Amino acid sequence: MPRRRTLSDEQLLAMVLALIQAEGPDAATFAAVAKASGLSGSTLVQRFATKAAMLRAALLYAWDRLDAETARLAESVPKTPDGAVALLVGLSQDYGDNAAAYGEGLLLLREDFRDPVLRARGAAWGKALTTVIAGCFASAQAPETIARLMLAQWQGSLTWWGFSADGPVAAYVETELRRFLAAVKA
Repeated sequence: MPRRRTLSDEQLLAMVLALIQAEGPDAATFAAVAKASGLSGSTLVQRFATKAAMLRAALLYAWDRLDAETARLAESVPKTPDGAVALLVGLSQDYGDNAAAYGEGLLLLREDFRDPVLRARGAAWGKALTTVIAGCFASAQAPETIARLMLAQWQGSLTWWGFSADGPVAAYVETELRRFLAAVKA
């Protein structure tokens, strides 16, 4: 008879993700996760088989959380240009106000690019987010183009904030997105 799991998959994946976010993807070894979770290395091998599978599972869990947060924010903001700003500022909150930590988070992006399953999740999220943002510009002449440009501005503003770390990330992103709206007169 199989033993009862002391940690649910969600609890374990949250622990793996926290380790990855704190120390980078390479730190997520079976030994490190065993230490953090209190599970044995052999239990982790039974659950995931390989380190790569454990990393993929944790990053898919992160994508699930991001999809849920995106949907929650999309439902809560008005379908206006100001709503698009609020949504993207809301999505920026998880980056914190520590530029070095943001830089470490970019290592997760590297893993997403390397793995075709994770890359596909990123592409699907990008399409869904573009659709939501385009809905905020429904009365504009080219709402999808504006949405894609705004998303590029958003990602660029995160990068530039990382270099300057000039105040809280949310305030920096909001300022940059408002500049974008003024430039496109939306």
